Amino acid sequence: MIVAFSITPLGVGEDVGAYVADAVRVVRESGLPNRTDAMFTSVEGEWDEVMDVVRRAVAAVEARAPRVSLVLKADIRPGVTDGLTSKVETVERHLAG
Repeated sequence: MIVAFSITPLGVGEDVGAYVADAVRVVRESGLPNRTDAMFTSVEGEWDEVMDVVRRAVAAVEARAPRVSLVLKADIRPGVTDGLTSKVETVERHLAG
């Protein structure tokens, strides 16, 4: 499964980069395949391990912010691995063709 999620600290002002970095650090240290872009972080793995990473990333932000917003989207496809790479490669192949 691939989960794309965004964690936003609320009540801390406009500069939230340090808080977001706390969440992304948890994801990167998890060892699961992941990508971060300007809006979301995506992580790939089994249900329990991915949700645990999301939970811990939220907790990292929650430790410093009075309120946290979480947006999450999941692609649940049993048996599919390396979706983070293969989905993008498919689109790139169509763009090139």
